[in-house]
Amino acid sequence: MPTFLAAAQADYPKAYKDETIPPMEGRSLLAAVIENATIERDPLCWEHHGNRAVRSGAWKLVARGESGPWELYNMKDDRTELDNLADQHPQRVKELNNIWWAWAKRCNVLPMNPNKKKKAQTK
Repeated sequence: MPTFLAAAQADYPKAYKDETIPPMEGRSLLAAVIENATIERDPLCWEHHGNRAVRSGAWKLVARGESGPWELYNMKDDRTELDNLADQHPQRVKELNNIWWAWAKRCNVLPMNPNKKKKAQTK
């Protein structure tokens, strides 16, 4: 989004119909595209169908579900994610975990499965 807004020379709105719009995430890549400039990359976080992940540099932390255990991969050395390094790098897991949860709270990702139906109780 920041790249498109920069290219269009447009401003991101702060409100719509009296509702505050959360600040936009990310930054423009326009300089990198036009000027072939190198940019610093921020960690990239995501959630998809209740699964979660964060990527920072060569490191990728992934987990199934909101409470599944984290798995850590070095994408430079293991692009197919076969060697889980979480036990060997607990501090990196903790650091990336904190980044993911801060992002999830800031971007209203939680609860991850708000429409998940509870199992019907039988008597």
